[in-house]
Amino acid sequence: MAEPTKAPPAAAQVDEKGDISVQHYDNVDISNKALNEGAKQATAAEHNLTFLQAIKTYRRAAIWSVLISTTVIMEGYDVTLLGSFFGYPEFQKKYGYLTEKDGYQISANWMSNLNVIAAVGNIIGALLNGYLTAKFGHRIVLIASLALLTGFIFIVFFAQSIEIMFVGTLFCNIPWGVFATSGPAYAAEVAPLALRGYLTAYVNLCWCIGQFISAGVLKGLVDVPNKWSYKVPFAIQWVWPIPLAIFAYMAPESPWFLVRVGKLDEAKKSLMRLSQPEHDIDYDAHIALMVHTNKLEKEERKGVNYYDAFRGTNRRRTEIACMAFLPQITNGGALCYSGSFFFQQTGINASTSYGIALGGTGIAFVGTIISWFYLSRWGRRTIWFTGFSFLVVILFLIGVLASVPNQTKALAWGQSLLTVVWLGAYSMSVGPIVYTIVAEIGSTRLRTQTVVLARSTYYVGNIICGGLIQPRLLSPTFWDAKGKTAWFWFVLAFFTNVWGYYRLPETKDRTFEELDILFQKGVPAREFASYQIDRDEEFSQH
Repeated sequence: MAEPTKAPPAAAQVDEKGDISVQHYDNVDISNKALNEGAKQATAAEHNLTFLQAIKTYRRAAIWSVLISTTVIMEGYDVTLLGSFFGYPEFQKKYGYLTEKDGYQISANWMSNLNVIAAVGNIIGALLNGYLTAKFGHRIVLIASLALLTGFIFIVFFAQSIEIMFVGTLFCNIPWGVFATSGPAYAAEVAPLALRGYLTAYVNLCWCIGQFISAGVLKGLVDVPNKWSYKVPFAIQWVWPIPLAIFAYMAPESPWFLVRVGKLDEAKKSLMRLSQPEHDIDYDAHIALMVHTNKLEKEERKGVNYYDAFRGTNRRRTEIACMAFLPQITNGGALCYSGSFFFQQTGINASTSYGIALGGTGIAFVGTIISWFYLSRWGRRTIWFTGFSFLVVILFLIGVLASVPNQTKALAWGQSLLTVVWLGAYSMSVGPIVYTIVAEIGSTRLRTQTVVLARSTYYVGNIICGGLIQPRLLSPTFWDAKGKTAWFWFVLAFFTNVWGYYRLPETKDRTFEELDILFQKGVPAREFASYQIDRDEEFSQH
């Protein structure tokens, strides 16, 4: 997706409107000379395209990617909401029970049940997205999911018991699972190489925006002494679906999806909508690169289903994607992202707790933006490993402070503020870069399925750690470990960091075809950045 010298394709055809058609590429062999030449031109142009040139030429692609990824703002808002309600006074009165020592509390079992069923709904939605998107594309699946969510919100808004809240949580999380996996996949497929890292990392910013809005709403309503303190946050969810559905309807479909289903002329039209035609772009060469990449992957594995994600070189790619997302659980996020409830367990009052949580989400927002300044300078692997190492150290410090005998208010504030520091470090490194890694690492034919499997791994981890273990660790009615919970996460984070050092490859400045070649050659993870690909040799082999 860049600006190669324009040259008409060999054996070009003309469609019924008189435009030069690229549909004939679908019928040629991977060794076809015209196909290879076009792919080589487009690959060279991708590497030569600078950031400023990409913004000028592909600003439409950037805008559409940003708009589609905005669905993740809704997920960030919604997912944060329920966990934050566990420490919400009016929510506790409505759905909890009265204890002798700690007033109204949601039981540890129900906190676990709600967290687990939320993750189950996410998994169902993510898996459905991988299956349906392969058939219908991103746009139709997103619109249908938004329509369903509009209805499902009624269940949680009018829930009169925690059992009904349980059912509503399940149904609402199904479309949220779709949103979480559509944003990164769409961004990766419409963005040129020079913008790909920024637009995929933007997905994390959407999470931060959603969490910031959620924290602001919760902070503003925490002292309202009636049911509207928790009903209004639920009702705000109805603001999102209609404008987001309009964006999805108007957006161009992913050209990579259209290539995979054999609609090459439509893919070319989609590319034209994603760019500025007056920049004299060789769209035929771009389609040639996509077709060549698609055929290269089909030579190894023909399928586009979940089973194929565990065959051949896709097995290694799926492992990396899944392990890149799982650390969002093993890095201690279940502790630090449940900040308002954690703060209350250390002795800080409810209003102050939600104020600190609001400040933390603001820091996370700024941290993600800061990460963009070095995203193109440093590699994905470098950012991930450096950031994760900081998270390990912060968890260690929280554990140390929590283990000091005779806990004081100062120690409680120290632990709480360290979780805010954790949010800042996470949002400047691991948070945004994970979305870039997962969006880039899968093969083009299995991109959505790879993202889905990775995100589903995160959800399973969330069921075990965030749903079953974390509530019991923090709950005053169960283990009541308070800040000592950090020791559990420190151990998991340390071993995750070791995995990253040996297994996480560098994907920066590599086209999707080049990544295919590196994985097919079995290049070790630590050699991805320095490995030199002989372009002429690779094309001559096909």
